[in-house]
Amino acid sequence: MFYEGKIFRPPSEAKSVILQISVGCKHNACTFCTMYKDKSFRIKSRAEIKDILSVAQAQEPDAERVFLADGDAIAINTDLLTEILDELYQKFPHLKRVGIYGGPKDILAKSSEELAALKAHGLNIVYLGVESGNESILRSVCKGVTTDQMIAAGQRVRASGLTLSCTVITGLGGKALSHEHAIDTAHVISQIDPEYLGALTLMLEEDAPLAKAIKDGSFQVLSPFESLKELRTMLGNLKVSNCIFRSNHASNYLSLRATLPDDRDELLRTLDSTINNHTIESLRPEYWRGF
Repeated sequence: MFYEGKIFRPPSEAKSVILQISVGCKHNACTFCTMYKDKSFRIKSRAEIKDILSVAQAQEPDAERVFLADGDAIAINTDLLTEILDELYQKFPHLKRVGIYGGPKDILAKSSEELAALKAHGLNIVYLGVESGNESILRSVCKGVTTDQMIAAGQRVRASGLTLSCTVITGLGGKALSHEHAIDTAHVISQIDPEYLGALTLMLEEDAPLAKAIKDGSFQVLSPFESLKELRTMLGNLKVSNCIFRSNHASNYLSLRATLPDDRDELLRTLDSTINNHTIESLRPEYWRGF
Protein backbone atom coordinates (compact mmCIF):
# COMPACT_ATOMS: atom_id res chain seq x y z
CA MET A 1 0.00 0.00 0.00
CA PHE A 2 3.07 2.28 -0.31
CA TYR A 3 3.36 2.86 3.44
CA GLU A 4 5.94 5.36 4.67
CA GLY A 5 7.18 4.76 8.21
CA LYS A 6 5.09 3.20 10.96
CA ILE A 7 1.32 3.12 10.46
CA PHE A 8 -1.11 3.76 13.30
CA ARG A 9 -4.86 3.30 13.47
CA PRO A 10 -7.60 3.41 16.12
CA PRO A 11 -8.30 0.03 17.82
CA SER A 12 -11.76 -0.10 16.22
CA GLU A 13 -10.18 0.01 12.75
CA ALA A 14 -8.39 -3.31 13.23
CA LYS A 15 -10.25 -4.92 10.31
CA SER A 16 -10.07 -1.92 8.02
CA VAL A 17 -7.97 -1.47 4.91
CA ILE A 18 -5.55 1.32 5.84
CA LEU A 19 -4.76 3.76 3.04
CA GLN A 20 -1.96 6.23 3.74
CA ILE A 21 -3.08 9.21 1.69
CA SER A 22 -1.12 11.64 3.85
CA VAL A 23 2.13 11.21 5.77
CA GLY A 24 2.65 12.15 9.40
CA CYS A 25 0.76 14.64 11.55
CA LYS A 26 0.38 18.29 10.61
CA HIS A 27 0.56 19.45 14.25
CA ASN A 28 3.10 16.89 15.48
CA ALA A 29 4.03 18.83 18.62
CA CYS A 30 2.33 16.95 21.46
CA THR A 31 4.87 16.17 24.18
CA PHE A 32 3.38 12.76 25.03
CA CYS A 33 3.40 11.46 21.46
CA THR A 34 6.21 10.05 19.33
CA MET A 35 4.05 8.41 16.66
CA TYR A 36 4.99 10.71 13.80
CA LYS A 37 8.20 12.36 15.00
CA ASP A 38 10.19 10.58 12.29
CA LYS A 39 8.02 12.01 9.49
CA SER A 40 7.42 15.39 7.90
CA PHE A 41 3.78 16.06 7.15
CA ARG A 42 2.78 15.96 3.53
CA ILE A 43 -0.29 15.16 1.49
CA LYS A 44 0.33 12.59 -1.19
CA SER A 45 -0.18 13.63 -4.80
CA ARG A 46 -3.23 12.66 -6.82
CA ALA A 47 -1.03 10.29 -8.82
CA GLU A 48 0.24 8.56 -5.67
CA ILE A 49 -3.26 8.28 -4.25
CA LYS A 50 -4.58 6.88 -7.52
CA ASP A 51 -1.93 4.15 -7.42
CA ILE A 52 -2.72 3.40 -3.77
CA LEU A 53 -6.41 2.97 -4.51
CA SER A 54 -5.73 0.74 -7.50
CA VAL A 55 -3.43 -1.55 -5.51
CA ALA A 56 -5.92 -1.64 -2.62
CA GLN A 57 -8.69 -2.60 -5.03
CA ALA A 58 -6.61 -5.46 -6.40
CA GLN A 59 -5.61 -6.72 -2.95
CA GLU A 60 -8.86 -6.16 -1.03
CA PRO A 61 -11.71 -6.06 -3.57
CA ASP A 62 -14.35 -6.99 -0.97
CA ALA A 63 -13.27 -4.44 1.64
CA GLU A 64 -16.10 -3.19 3.85
CA ARG A 65 -14.09 -0.71 5.90
CA VAL A 66 -11.36 1.77 5.00
CA PHE A 67 -9.30 3.99 7.29
CA LEU A 68 -7.56 7.02 5.81
CA ALA A 69 -4.14 7.61 7.36
CA ASP A 70 -1.89 9.18 8.63
CA GLY A 71 -2.47 11.12 11.81
CA ASP A 72 -4.26 14.16 10.46
CA ALA A 73 -5.64 13.20 7.07
CA ILE A 74 -8.64 15.48 7.55
CA ALA A 75 -6.23 18.36 6.85
CA ILE A 76 -6.40 17.39 3.17
CA ASN A 77 -8.28 19.81 0.95
CA THR A 78 -12.00 19.03 1.02
CA ASP A 79 -12.30 18.80 -2.76
CA LEU A 80 -9.54 16.20 -2.90
CA LEU A 81 -11.03 14.28 0.02
CA THR A 82 -14.44 14.11 -1.63
CA GLU A 83 -12.79 12.86 -4.84
CA ILE A 84 -11.03 10.13 -2.84
CA LEU A 85 -14.26 9.16 -1.10
CA ASP A 86 -16.16 8.98 -4.39
CA GLU A 87 -13.49 6.77 -5.93
CA LEU A 88 -13.42 4.51 -2.87
CA TYR A 89 -17.12 3.76 -3.17
CA GLN A 90 -16.72 3.16 -6.90
CA LYS A 91 -13.83 0.75 -6.44
CA PHE A 92 -15.18 -1.09 -3.39
CA PRO A 93 -18.82 -2.09 -3.97
CA HIS A 94 -19.13 -3.59 -0.45
CA LEU A 95 -17.71 -0.55 1.34
CA LYS A 96 -19.75 0.35 4.44
CA ARG A 97 -17.55 2.70 6.44
CA VAL A 98 -14.68 5.15 5.99
CA GLY A 99 -12.85 6.59 9.01
CA ILE A 100 -10.24 9.28 9.50
CA TYR A 101 -8.18 10.97 12.22
CA GLY A 102 -9.01 14.63 12.74
CA GLY A 103 -6.86 17.07 14.70
CA PRO A 104 -8.87 19.84 16.39
CA LYS A 105 -7.15 22.67 14.52
CA ASP A 106 -7.79 21.07 11.15
CA ILE A 107 -11.39 20.26 12.00
CA LEU A 108 -11.89 23.94 12.84
CA ALA A 109 -10.22 24.90 9.55
CA LYS A 110 -13.13 23.26 7.75
CA SER A 111 -16.53 24.90 7.64
CA SER A 112 -19.66 23.11 8.77
CA GLU A 113 -20.62 22.87 5.09
CA GLU A 114 -17.34 21.16 4.22
CA LEU A 115 -17.76 18.57 6.96
CA ALA A 116 -21.34 17.95 5.85
CA ALA A 117 -20.06 17.48 2.29
CA LEU A 118 -17.57 14.85 3.50
CA LYS A 119 -20.45 13.09 5.21
CA ALA A 120 -22.53 13.26 2.02
CA HIS A 121 -19.67 11.70 0.04
CA GLY A 122 -19.36 8.76 2.43
CA LEU A 123 -17.05 9.69 5.28
CA ASN A 124 -18.55 8.07 8.38
CA ILE A 125 -16.43 8.53 11.47
CA VAL A 126 -13.86 11.04 12.74
CA TYR A 127 -11.43 10.22 15.55
CA LEU A 128 -10.56 13.22 17.72
CA GLY A 129 -7.86 13.10 20.38
CA VAL A 130 -9.20 15.32 23.13
CA GLU A 131 -6.63 13.98 25.63
CA SER A 132 -7.59 16.45 28.41
CA GLY A 133 -10.18 19.10 29.14
CA ASN A 134 -7.87 21.05 31.42
CA GLU A 135 -6.48 24.28 29.98
CA SER A 136 -3.12 24.02 31.77
CA ILE A 137 -2.59 20.43 30.68
CA LEU A 138 -3.47 21.12 27.04
CA ARG A 139 -0.99 23.98 27.09
CA SER A 140 1.76 22.01 28.82
CA VAL A 141 1.51 19.06 26.41
CA CYS A 142 1.47 21.48 23.42
CA LYS A 143 -1.87 20.28 22.05
CA GLY A 144 -2.20 23.56 20.18
CA VAL A 145 -5.79 24.44 21.11
CA THR A 146 -7.74 25.76 24.07
CA THR A 147 -10.55 23.85 25.74
CA ASP A 148 -13.09 26.10 24.02
CA GLN A 149 -11.55 25.30 20.65
CA MET A 150 -11.56 21.59 21.46
CA ILE A 151 -15.25 21.75 22.33
CA ALA A 152 -15.98 23.73 19.17
CA ALA A 153 -14.14 21.16 17.02
CA GLY A 154 -16.05 18.27 18.53
CA GLN A 155 -19.39 20.02 18.28
CA ARG A 156 -18.74 20.93 14.65
CA VAL A 157 -18.18 17.30 13.76
CA ARG A 158 -21.32 16.27 15.63
CA ALA A 159 -23.42 18.98 13.96
CA SER A 160 -22.31 17.79 10.51
CA GLY A 161 -23.85 14.37 11.05
CA LEU A 162 -20.50 12.58 11.13
CA THR A 163 -19.97 10.04 13.89
CA LEU A 164 -17.41 11.24 16.43
CA SER A 165 -15.08 9.10 18.51
CA CYS A 166 -13.07 10.93 21.19
CA THR A 167 -10.10 9.72 23.18
CA VAL A 168 -8.82 10.92 26.53
CA ILE A 169 -5.63 9.96 28.38
CA THR A 170 -5.77 9.22 32.07
CA GLY A 171 -2.69 10.36 33.95
CA LEU A 172 -1.85 13.14 31.51
CA GLY A 173 -1.81 15.71 34.30
CA GLY A 174 0.36 13.59 36.56
CA LYS A 175 -0.20 13.57 40.30
CA ALA A 176 -0.29 17.36 40.54
CA LEU A 177 -3.32 17.86 38.28
CA SER A 178 -5.07 14.51 38.51
CA HIS A 179 -8.33 15.79 40.02
CA GLU A 180 -8.49 18.85 37.74
CA HIS A 181 -7.79 16.65 34.72
CA ALA A 182 -10.66 14.32 35.62
CA ILE A 183 -13.22 17.06 36.33
CA ASP A 184 -12.34 19.31 33.40
CA THR A 185 -12.12 16.45 30.91
CA ALA A 186 -15.55 15.24 31.98
CA HIS A 187 -16.86 18.75 31.33
CA VAL A 188 -15.35 19.00 27.83
CA ILE A 189 -16.55 15.54 26.79
CA SER A 190 -20.01 16.34 28.17
CA GLN A 191 -20.12 19.50 26.06
CA ILE A 192 -19.11 17.57 22.94
CA ASP A 193 -21.36 14.56 23.68
CA PRO A 194 -19.64 12.10 21.29
CA GLU A 195 -21.08 8.78 20.18
CA TYR A 196 -17.88 6.99 21.22
CA LEU A 197 -15.36 7.64 23.98
CA GLY A 198 -12.13 5.77 24.56
CA ALA A 199 -9.86 6.16 27.57
CA LEU A 200 -6.16 5.39 27.22
CA THR A 201 -3.69 5.31 30.09
CA LEU A 202 -0.55 7.42 29.81
CA MET A 203 2.42 5.49 28.43
CA LEU A 204 5.53 7.18 27.14
CA GLU A 205 8.37 6.09 24.93
CA GLU A 206 11.80 7.15 26.12
CA ASP A 207 12.20 9.83 23.46
CA ALA A 208 8.85 11.50 24.17
CA PRO A 209 9.45 15.07 25.38
CA LEU A 210 7.24 14.46 28.43
CA ALA A 211 9.47 11.54 29.44
CA LYS A 212 12.22 14.04 30.26
CA ALA A 213 9.97 15.69 32.84
CA ILE A 214 9.48 12.31 34.50
CA LYS A 215 13.23 11.72 34.65
CA ASP A 216 13.93 15.10 36.22
CA GLY A 217 11.10 14.67 38.72
CA SER A 218 8.92 17.58 37.58
CA PHE A 219 6.17 15.20 36.43
CA GLN A 220 5.00 12.35 38.67
CA VAL A 221 3.25 9.42 37.01
CA LEU A 222 0.10 8.01 38.58
CA SER A 223 0.15 4.55 40.08
CA PRO A 224 -2.30 2.01 38.60
CA PHE A 225 -4.89 2.61 41.32
CA GLU A 226 -4.45 6.39 41.18
CA SER A 227 -5.13 6.13 37.47
CA LEU A 228 -8.32 4.17 38.14
CA LYS A 229 -9.43 6.73 40.75
CA GLU A 230 -8.93 9.48 38.19
CA LEU A 231 -10.97 7.57 35.64
CA ARG A 232 -13.68 6.98 38.23
CA THR A 233 -13.90 10.71 38.96
CA MET A 234 -14.03 11.48 35.25
CA LEU A 235 -16.81 9.00 34.54
CA GLY A 236 -18.73 9.99 37.63
CA ASN A 237 -18.92 13.58 36.38
CA LEU A 238 -19.62 12.75 32.74
CA LYS A 239 -22.97 13.80 31.28
CA VAL A 240 -23.54 12.28 27.84
CA SER A 241 -26.73 11.32 26.05
CA ASN A 242 -25.80 8.01 24.39
CA CYS A 243 -22.12 7.13 24.33
CA ILE A 244 -20.32 3.83 23.86
CA PHE A 245 -17.38 3.88 26.28
CA ARG A 246 -14.31 1.67 26.02
CA SER A 247 -11.24 1.39 28.20
CA ASN A 248 -9.91 -1.85 26.76
CA HIS A 249 -6.81 -0.56 25.02
CA ALA A 250 -3.52 -2.36 25.69
CA SER A 251 -2.33 0.62 27.73
CA ASN A 252 -5.17 0.31 30.26
CA TYR A 253 -4.81 -1.45 33.60
CA LEU A 254 -8.46 -2.50 33.69
CA SER A 255 -10.56 -3.45 30.68
CA LEU A 256 -13.94 -1.72 30.77
CA ARG A 257 -16.84 -1.34 28.38
CA ALA A 258 -20.20 0.31 28.82
CA THR A 259 -22.95 2.33 27.20
CA LEU A 260 -23.41 5.63 29.00
CA PRO A 261 -25.42 6.77 30.82
CA ASP A 262 -27.31 3.44 30.98
CA ASP A 263 -24.43 1.41 32.45
CA ARG A 264 -22.92 4.18 34.58
CA ASP A 265 -23.85 2.72 37.99
CA GLU A 266 -22.51 -0.73 37.15
CA LEU A 267 -19.34 0.78 35.70
CA LEU A 268 -18.71 2.89 38.81
CA ARG A 269 -19.38 -0.10 41.07
CA THR A 270 -16.76 -2.11 39.20
CA LEU A 271 -14.22 0.67 39.58
CA ASP A 272 -15.07 1.21 43.24
CA SER A 273 -14.71 -2.48 44.01
CA THR A 274 -11.35 -2.73 42.25
CA ILE A 275 -10.00 0.41 43.90
CA ASN A 276 -11.33 -0.21 47.40
CA ASN A 277 -10.32 -3.87 47.51
CA HIS A 278 -6.98 -3.09 45.90
CA THR A 279 -7.34 -6.18 43.73
CA ILE A 280 -3.99 -6.15 41.97
CA GLU A 281 -4.64 -9.49 40.31
CA SER A 282 -7.48 -7.93 38.29
CA LEU A 283 -5.14 -5.40 36.67
CA ARG A 284 -3.21 -5.89 33.45
CA PRO A 285 0.45 -6.58 34.34
CA GLU A 286 2.87 -3.83 33.46
CA TYR A 287 4.72 -6.04 30.98
CA TRP A 288 1.48 -6.63 29.04
CA ARG A 289 0.75 -2.96 28.61
CA GLY A 290 1.70 -1.25 25.37
CA PHE A 291 0.68 0.79 22.35
